[in-house]
Amino acid sequence: MVYPRLRTTILSAIKSVVDPKTQVVYNENPNGDFVKSNKFDYAIVVVGEHPYAETFGDSMNLTIPEPGPSTIKNVCGAVKCVVVLISGRPVVMQPYVETIDALVAAWLPGTEGQGVTDVLFGDYGFTGSLHEGAAGWVGSKTASSRAGG
Repeated sequence: MVYPRLRTTILSAIKSVVDPKTQVVYNENPNGDFVKSNKFDYAIVVVGEHPYAETFGDSMNLTIPEPGPSTIKNVCGAVKCVVVLISGRPVVMQPYVETIDALVAAWLPGTEGQGVTDVLFGDYGFTGSLHEGAAGWVGSKTASSRAGG
């Protein structure tokens, strides 16, 4: 059973934790001119994979789909930014690391966007670890893939 009154998106959680005088601007597909013309101090860019369940998400392509890459380029190329990555598996972020100021792998936060803002805004520290190393680039292999797992 889903309890709608308890769900928070990352956007609604950000709006709930910032100072009321802080202007939060949401743009699903911002272009570079939009970002530059608004003279933002910084940006939180949330990108990721399209929603899927189990085998429907299986893919040999480890890249994030559009508009993720263009959003990172347009926003992070114009203003200091943190990228929050939503995915159910490791994805390659190497092409973007030179452009972004910080990267958060939020995995699948479900209906609890507040958990993401808890660490973004310093209420809780970042914790967690992988049981093995993730692929660093397309073509690299993790320990389980080398072992046939």
